[in-house]
Amino acid sequence: MSHQVESSDSKSWKKDSSTSILERKKSPNRLVVDEAVNDDNSVVAMHPQTLKKLQLFRGDTILVKGKKRKDTVCIALRDENCEESKIRMNKVLRSNLRVRLGDAVSVHSCPDVKYGKRVHILPIDDTIEGVTGNLFDAYLKLQIQISSSKVLTIFFKIICSIFLVQGGMRSVEFKVIEIDPGEYCVVARDTEIFCEREPVKREDEERLDEVGYDDVSCVRKQMAQIRELVELPLRHPQLFKSIGVKPPKGILLYGPPGSGKTLKARAVSNETGAFFFCINGPEIMSKLAGESREKTHGEVERRIVLQLLTLMDGFKSRAHVIVIGATNRPNSSPALRRFGRFDREIDIGVPDEVGRLEVLRIHTKNMKFSDDVDIERIAKDTHGYVGADLAAICTEAALQCIREKMDVIDLEDENIDAEVLNSMTVSNEHFHTALGTSNPSALRETVVEVPNVSWEDIGGLENVKRELQETVQYPVEHPEKFGKFGMSPSKGVLFYGPPGCGKTLLAKAIANECQANFISVKGPELLTMWFGESEANVREIFDKARQSAPCVLFFDELDSIATQADRVLNQLLTEMDGMNVKKTVFIIGATNRPDIIDSALLWPGRLDQLIYIPLPDQESRYQIFKACMRKSPVSKDVDLRALAEYTKGFSGADITEICQRACKYAIRENIEKDIERERKKRDNLEAMDEDIEEEDVAEIKAAHFEESMKYARRTTGGRTVGSEPFATSAGRADDDDLYS
Repeated sequence: MSHQVESSDSKSWKKDSSTSILERKKSPNRLVVDEAVNDDNSVVAMHPQTLKKLQLFRGDTILVKGKKRKDTVCIALRDENCEESKIRMNKVLRSNLRVRLGDAVSVHSCPDVKYGKRVHILPIDDTIEGVTGNLFDAYLKLQIQISSSKVLTIFFKIICSIFLVQGGMRSVEFKVIEIDPGEYCVVARDTEIFCEREPVKREDEERLDEVGYDDVSCVRKQMAQIRELVELPLRHPQLFKSIGVKPPKGILLYGPPGSGKTLKARAVSNETGAFFFCINGPEIMSKLAGESREKTHGEVERRIVLQLLTLMDGFKSRAHVIVIGATNRPNSSPALRRFGRFDREIDIGVPDEVGRLEVLRIHTKNMKFSDDVDIERIAKDTHGYVGADLAAICTEAALQCIREKMDVIDLEDENIDAEVLNSMTVSNEHFHTALGTSNPSALRETVVEVPNVSWEDIGGLENVKRELQETVQYPVEHPEKFGKFGMSPSKGVLFYGPPGCGKTLLAKAIANECQANFISVKGPELLTMWFGESEANVREIFDKARQSAPCVLFFDELDSIATQADRVLNQLLTEMDGMNVKKTVFIIGATNRPDIIDSALLWPGRLDQLIYIPLPDQESRYQIFKACMRKSPVSKDVDLRALAEYTKGFSGADITEICQRACKYAIRENIEKDIERERKKRDNLEAMDEDIEEEDVAEIKAAHFEESMKYARRTTGGRTVGSEPFATSAGRADDDDLYS
């Protein structure tokens, strides 16, 4: 018995090794980057104890390796004030190594740095604007006389290092073009330095081929999988060889557009130092680049797929080549999805709240913020957004900030005032505006919104509101409570009752209260004449809802698709049964014909919460009148309670129409008065002041409601939908609370 307990304990305490590749390995030569105390481009400072552990002495030349396979050679100095786990370097060195403060670098001994024979360097064009005279005499000659042991580096003979030279009142940056001999050298007195040719343009440090792991957000398990499958075979193929297995050849990244599939592939390539070949599939066979990617089932396309299969099968097991495929339609060709081809598949899905926060921090790391910006709140409010959508929000917020300053910016001027540039900061209001103009790109063909309807817009129905809060709002805002009590929240609600009583409005209000996305589907919209297309529409709607979770999926006129056991209804039932518990998707159906709804739709686990929305009673009608008129100027002679008593049998929609018609009459009267006043002013200019004093405040008066009531009508036609079909509906035990 004790042995079993020990076994279970050992399993529970067993370490999860799936993400071990991401853990930073402890090593004495791995140090954390800190700010330097001097501006020398060729030196780094470490604690004396750190130098001792690395068996280095003051003045030794060392090789420092940074990110994205970048490295440089420096001179090691002692610094008593530096922490033992840190290394101090200036901004220029950090830029060359592609690291920031707090990042880790590795330090290695590099004793055999040769003296340079010839070095070719050129200035960066944007640092010599306005500089006249001989640059060599003004900057480099003096620099070499002061320090004859300056170390210059070149990385892989492709990307050169940049170093800063102080001279007079300004600094000039130079880029190393070529070194003879080797990749590194010490500049001595007999080293020939060439500074001829045109200045070079500054390279954009955030180019696509400069993307690293820090520039992409990813779930830890996804990042670990990608690095295991790509980095290990490329950098350490002997690991697989020693075990006697073949490393994977192909990886398929799939997910919605904009989720970062291509960016992650580029990041892995740059961090491993591998050559990256980006091939856009349709461009192989189209005479025009970027021709339709939808035409992938023709005869020519099938031959290209077969050729790809043949080439992937012909790979040598250790050819140091990894094929990464990216698609948002992984089911296009099953033949590609087997071992030896694209044998591993990684789902790059829509990020959750933590993932969105990570993406926002990456895209806003260089933005100027005001103190009121709450990135965590933005991440919480952007359900269903992928990385590209969040990047668009950041750009739109910055554009909104620029638009506010356009009145003090003259586009014709060559330079913008520095004071204006320094005053520009992105505020929370800019982000709020950007959020209002954007929506998830994966859901743009579906009408997805967070409604602006609140409980204040709905009069009465207090018990129905409470039932909706418990069913929809609590699982979103308090999921830990349901886990604590061991209960899975209900996923489905059916509203039934007479038309015009607020079923759609209630669904929108609950979506707004819990800040969930809202997808409204009219039943007849799903039906088409083509075989199988209606079921595909249902599948697509549910897929969109899962991607934008938490989401309220509202089926209006449910009786049009749930009346009989046909293919569409069966697909609807299948999707409801297959809904993942972890995905907070709530399904709300609304109907005014509950008697023809198929009973299978109302089983537990589907639309099991049945809520009757009756015609409003007198108190509810009064609350509806108040809700409709709360933003309108209403005269004191209007008695809303008398109106509520007079409108017995009217639905909420009927009462709303009465209020709208009364407002229309008040607006008409007000416009007619304005026209009459303008006419009098033209006829008698001396009476202008008197007219202004006599102008009364525009209000909706009792006379307007009396006129409106002449055209009032009951849309239910005297026929009401009773709650008898579902006698066990929610709240049925207390009929008074449900206003029935």
